[in-house]
Amino acid sequence: MHVEPYLFFDGRAEEAAGFYQRALGAEVEMLMRFKDSPQQPDMVPPGSEDKVMHMSLKIDGSRVMGSDGRCQGAPHFAGVSLSLTVTDETEAEKTFAALADGGEVQMPLAKTFFSPRFGMVADRFGVSWMVIVQPS
Repeated sequence: MHVEPYLFFDGRAEEAAGFYQRALGAEVEMLMRFKDSPQQPDMVPPGSEDKVMHMSLKIDGSRVMGSDGRCQGAPHFAGVSLSLTVTDETEAEKTFAALADGGEVQMPLAKTFFSPRFGMVADRFGVSWMVIVQPS
């Protein structure tokens, strides 16, 4: 059994995939548009045929999936954060800065009692991330 996050970007999934490719080195494993589906879902507004019905991103061995969902333009991510464990402080600084570009720092990256570097940031899509250096 695997638990894998599935994010609904409400019309910004393709933009998010490009951002995560640049910021995290994500690999787009698959991307299907609504127009390529053999059955058009009723929930998609007219004019959204080119939006993302489903995508799968591989981020350093982990999978994050997503969609444009109902394509209403207002993604809402609440009550959850994605946690990125990195190997060293340099990688933490680079990753945190990349995710913070256009986003909002919730807790600056700093030394804590449980890690040499830990911080929290909401990226430009509103997805909350925790970046942590694995303690030695």
